[in-house]
Amino acid sequence: MANRTVSDAIAVHGTNPQYLIEKIIRSRIYDSLYWKESCFGLTAETLIDRAIELTSLGGQYGNQKPTEFLCLTLKLLQLQPGKDIIIEFIRTEEYKYLRALGAFYLRLVGTSLEIYQYLEPLLNDYRKLRRRNPGGDFEIVCMDEFIDELLREERVCDTILPRISKRYVLEENDELPLRI
Repeated sequence: MANRTVSDAIAVHGTNPQYLIEKIIRSRIYDSLYWKESCFGLTAETLIDRAIELTSLGGQYGNQKPTEFLCLTLKLLQLQPGKDIIIEFIRTEEYKYLRALGAFYLRLVGTSLEIYQYLEPLLNDYRKLRRRNPGGDFEIVCMDEFIDELLREERVCDTILPRISKRYVLEENDELPLRI
């Protein structure tokens, strides 16, 4: 399968899903040892095992090495599993990094309505996550902080997030209930 998207992939935001990760970061992921050893030949089912083994999240660290979290995100973009699978990732309470991976993937490929529907309930999850910063050190963030970044920031985990509609616009159009 090499580094290609599955043949029956659907364009996301008008482009190949892998292109949501910038080219330079994509090439660093393809060259990383974790990608070559652990991500080769993964399917949507076997990817869950790798996601459960995650111990941190983040973008790039040290000498611009991609984290395992970013590698698995790119693999998800290649495989393009169904929305129901990603929603199950998000709903799982046992594995917090699997939940974070599902949330990050949904933020990349989902519609504004889906993003608010499935990510806002995660603002009530206060579990601690380890995030690898660019210096290679770890810092503690809570799941609700990570989800808040996904909803508000333009760049998370060294990835430019697609623009989404503001919540108040969806509320005015009666697509979302008022937030209490």
